[in-house]
Amino acid sequence: MSLPAALVSFLFSAAPAHADLKLCNRMSYVIEAAIGIDDKAATATRGWFRIDPATCRVVVQGALTADRVLLNARALGVYGASPIPQNGTDTLCVAQDNFVIAAARQCRSGQTPAQFTQITPTQTDDGNLVAYLAEDSEYDDEQARLAGIQRLLVIAGYDAAPIDGVDGPKTQSALSAFLRSRGLASDIVQSPNFFTTMVDAVQKPSPTGLTWCNDTPHKVMAAVATDDGKVVTSRGWYGIDPGKCLHPDVTGTPKQIYSFAEAVDGDNRAIRIKDKPLNWGGGVQLCARDSKFEVNEQGDCATRGLTALGFTTVDMTSGGKTLRFAVP
Repeated sequence: MSLPAALVSFLFSAAPAHADLKLCNRMSYVIEAAIGIDDKAATATRGWFRIDPATCRVVVQGALTADRVLLNARALGVYGASPIPQNGTDTLCVAQDNFVIAAARQCRSGQTPAQFTQITPTQTDDGNLVAYLAEDSEYDDEQARLAGIQRLLVIAGYDAAPIDGVDGPKTQSALSAFLRSRGLASDIVQSPNFFTTMVDAVQKPSPTGLTWCNDTPHKVMAAVATDDGKVVTSRGWYGIDPGKCLHPDVTGTPKQIYSFAEAVDGDNRAIRIKDKPLNWGGGVQLCARDSKFEVNEQGDCATRGLTALGFTTVDMTSGGKTLRFAVP
């Protein structure tokens, strides 16, 4: 999932070839980045580099003599459908987990094509090269960090909206409640590992809201739908790694939620057992598509270029509900 020009802010200059290259995250998401190095006839890719909001990471050390440097970035699966569109200028190969691919224009087994965007970093006073990843909100570092905390609080079930990077009583109340519920001291907020703590908390079963838990050895892609009394909105996809849990971001306290999930391989193809897809759904037909989606109008899915999937109904009247996905 690549960062288009509208969502990325890069500072440009003619920079020397000896400096390290850093990526700095001014988005409200924990992201994973991959870089492409295009040097004459050879193109290599490397990833994934995890970068928390308001932090930087060196992705290339030493001499950088490539003709072109390219970037692909994705938000962690905990956020559901990534906010980062796929519309880069170059198609290069990546893998699901950490990877180095020497010939990145011809994908092999376990590799998938992804869109990369060319970048031209700037030189900083310390001699390094830097590129900034930014949202339309144009957060500075402090705002990006706070917006990142707000976003994870909302996913964890705490009312910290709006996600705007602006501190206030509502955000502080939600953060205090989160810390108390996890038995954490207030000073952990300043810890460099705080985002790891928050992401881990979101990926554990919750006493409130809906939680998906993946007990399979495969990655699971899930979709959720809610009914506000006027319209049923279906939304996906959320990626859930093996052994992890995830709370879809559901607003309000609906009495029922609809859920669909499917196990996929490293090429995002459906896992099949005895020639049947390994999925978890039900009899409520709702609309979806293969890529990220949010659909507010149900019915006649195929005529609108969508796919009808069978969602299961989840009764939420008794409080929190955890759905566990397992191989039968």
